[in-house]
Amino acid sequence: MNSSSKTNLSGILKALGPGILFASTAIGVSHLVQSTRAGAEYGFLLLWAVICANLFKYPFFEYGSRYANAAGESIIDGYKRVGTWMLVLYFLITICSMFFVTAAVGFVTAGFMENLFGINEWTDFKLLTTLLLFIICVFILILGKYSVLDSMIKVIGSVLLVSTLGAFVLTLMNGPIEKAPDFVAPQVWNDKGILFIIALMGWMPTAVDLSAWNSLWTIERMKQTGYRPSLKETLFDFNFGYIISAILSICFITLGAFIMYGSGMEMPAGSAAFANKVVELYTTTIGDWSYFIIAVSAFSIMFGTSIAVFDGYARSLERSFELLFFKEEKQEHLLQSRTFYIASLLVIAIGAFFIIAQFISNLKLLVDLATTISFLIAPLIAFINFRLVTDDRFIAPENQPPQWLRLLSYAGFAYLIGFSLLFVWVKFF
Repeated sequence: MNSSSKTNLSGILKALGPGILFASTAIGVSHLVQSTRAGAEYGFLLLWAVICANLFKYPFFEYGSRYANAAGESIIDGYKRVGTWMLVLYFLITICSMFFVTAAVGFVTAGFMENLFGINEWTDFKLLTTLLLFIICVFILILGKYSVLDSMIKVIGSVLLVSTLGAFVLTLMNGPIEKAPDFVAPQVWNDKGILFIIALMGWMPTAVDLSAWNSLWTIERMKQTGYRPSLKETLFDFNFGYIISAILSICFITLGAFIMYGSGMEMPAGSAAFANKVVELYTTTIGDWSYFIIAVSAFSIMFGTSIAVFDGYARSLERSFELLFFKEEKQEHLLQSRTFYIASLLVIAIGAFFIIAQFISNLKLLVDLATTISFLIAPLIAFINFRLVTDDRFIAPENQPPQWLRLLSYAGFAYLIGFSLLFVWVKFF
């Protein structure tokens, strides 16, 4: 691998990829579902929550990419360096959360798939779409065709980005809808409102434990290109994707607030009906002619998110399993055989399918449950990520985060722990 301390266009293009994958993963459920719901149900009352989540979680995602570049290994390897106990804990956290996260993402994607292809119109088997989706995702990854999808995501993501920004501008120009005569603004600081705030911030922009995926994709990108980017080039790629996802989260909450808030309409609980309503948010401002384009783009970005989730969890399980149970000389053989990776894909698909079967009529409940679980485990992952990039034993001082980022990390700890305690208080006391 080549290494360079300079930042140049050629190096940036070679490093570009993991950050866009991150953005496509984030734009999925947290944006299309949660941000839209926040705007539709609470207007701009929860805009601060979206901004805070994007701001205070930023360091802990950045550290995944930073560590991968500086140490030349995934942050999961770093967890092993902290101590076997940390790797075991991360392994258990992954196992406990992966079924719910994959189920939530898969259920949403299935809804957009049904909406686009009209599958729910010719079958009464509600789980058929999810079954087809999971088979396709697993099949693509087993064949090793994710590199093709990686290129597709860049095109699809660009279409959705332009569409969303266009709808956002037109929505601002048209102004908010007229509120119903009997409309009463909802309460935010009651039990229902607080629980939704936690769920909203849980995957905004995504779950903190998924920061390990950034490092895995960064290492994989280095292997694909044979190029070792500078730290600045790797962070440029990450920041590019992160900033895009942050901007779009505000766009989605605006679409929900301007087009639905106060109208008396609610976001449907069913996955297909929810997907149709999201697409209608675009066509209301852009025009009916855009329905097919938006439906294709929305499904495509969610499809990419689903594959990224399957791939991210399978890679995380595989690497954790290698480090826990195999000596270093046997790890490369296991990696090349892909046996555990494929087995992980199948286990994740079966477990997530079972979860969806339990929540088949209530998309919003499943999403809220998955996002809340992610938020509650975030403080521990955040702390370990911080330790790895601020300790001379793990990465060199010149590659460690600057002082402003460390200070933002401390604020992030207070934010994550504070709202976790608030959740426990509201839920159990």
